[in-house]
Amino acid sequence: MNERNGFEDRLRQARAREGLDKPPRGQGQLPQSPWGIGVRAGVEVFSALVVGIGLGFLLDRWLGTWPWLFLVFFVMGSAAGVMNVYRLFSPRKRPRAQ
Repeated sequence: MNERNGFEDRLRQARAREGLDKPPRGQGQLPQSPWGIGVRAGVEVFSALVVGIGLGFLLDRWLGTWPWLFLVFFVMGSAAGVMNVYRLFSPRKRPRAQ
């Protein structure tokens, strides 16, 4: 059984050295195709806008302040969408190993 474990370790090292084993893709990484990147950026902006507009509309109906909260939350949703796309494309800062 020890020979088999040694062989598997050597095989794993050789595959990693040759680049045959791709590292698993984590969440939050960019898609590889230009269409995937565009769709993800669009979804980020659209979803932030929908949430902002929805909250503003509901709060305005509830409090009777039409259109002020709608406009405030529209601007906040727009800013959130832009920040989401900025974070999507900005490089992540990794903590330094000590």
